[in-house]
Amino acid sequence: MDKLRAFLNESGFDASQQRLVISQFHRQTLNKGGLFVEAGRISDRLAFVERGLFQFFCDRDGEEITTYTAGPTDFLISLGSFLKLQPARESIRALTDSIIWVIDKPAFSQLRQDLPPFDVFYVGMLEDQINCIEESRYNLLTLSAEQRYQKLIKEEPHLLQEVPLHYLASILGVTPRHLSRIRGQIR
Repeated sequence: MDKLRAFLNESGFDASQQRLVISQFHRQTLNKGGLFVEAGRISDRLAFVERGLFQFFCDRDGEEITTYTAGPTDFLISLGSFLKLQPARESIRALTDSIIWVIDKPAFSQLRQDLPPFDVFYVGMLEDQINCIEESRYNLLTLSAEQRYQKLIKEEPHLLQEVPLHYLASILGVTPRHLSRIRGQIR
């Protein structure tokens, strides 16, 4: 809970607002391989990662495609499912034993209504998500696989230590074999 409290503090919430927000979250542990969101099911929850690493993935013709990874101080959400209460298009799985703080949509909506700074925080979070999605889409369409890998090394080098290479290859839009060739060329 300390990481959630620190995150809220850094986001501008005062002590009483932090207590109110935190009171709506509950702690959940997930073992390695456990699902936070399952594709095809409605997800009306959002979580803050205290500890652990998570993989966002979907299935394409029996092949698992990793679309994103999240770690400590990140949020887990199937945005379309959460916002529209439609079945999730991707799953979110714990890659390590994890601790998350979860809030359901009714409590989240109530916080937005009762606490104006929380609504401002939410809009900022949505803007960050939209920017992240746009950046990822742009990079996938305009950069070569080698350029995407070099960008990953520069901007998120910790992922090279934490995320299995076959997931990184999927995020980069290449096969694990192609990623191995890229890594060999760049070393």
